[in-house]
Amino acid sequence: MILFTVYLLAGGVATVSAQCAMCTATVESNAKNGNTTTKGLNNGIMYLLAAPYIAVMIVGVIWYKKYRRKNVDLVMRDERFNLN
Repeated sequence: MILFTVYLLAGGVATVSAQCAMCTATVESNAKNGNTTTKGLNNGIMYLLAAPYIAVMIVGVIWYKKYRRKNVDLVMRDERFNLN
């Protein structure tokens, strides 16, 4: 299951242009003049977009490792119970 999820995440990578309309207009006009700031701007925006998700993932992993229980004994009664 984990390999399938990794495959979907890695296989679904596509080039995106995460820019607002004003940034897009400015960068397009500069790119026509030979300026190559478009890649840097897109990479910076994608970095800022990914940072909160990575931080939440790290907190979740730390929380899981800290609060998971080990060697828990389940005490089950031998009597039958009716679900109706």
